[in-house]
Amino acid sequence: MSDAASTLKDGQRNLAEDFKAVVNDAEQLLRHAARDAGQGYGEARERLEESLKIAREEFAKLEGTVVDNARRAGRATDGYVHRHPWESIGIGAGIGLLLGLLIARR
Repeated sequence: MSDAASTLKDGQRNLAEDFKAVVNDAEQLLRHAARDAGQGYGEARERLEESLKIAREEFAKLEGTVVDNARRAGRATDGYVHRHPWESIGIGAGIGLLLGLLIARR
């Protein structure tokens, strides 16, 4: 699970960096558009499009990792419940009791 967690952290970091690049490119695009619609605008637009493409790819990778981890967690939970049904019922009842107490306090 440590490997999956580090992959998720790396994906989050890469995604954040890509979005920062997109924002920076968008700001530069707006500055060039306000000044003139010449060569700077075209270059900034191309960089923005490339940054968006990279961000989309990183987001797709991160999404795949999150979905895979959720499936693994679901399978592990299912296996535990089948191996320990009474403990699972007790845990569920305890969580329900705690949630009920928290809701009643409001």
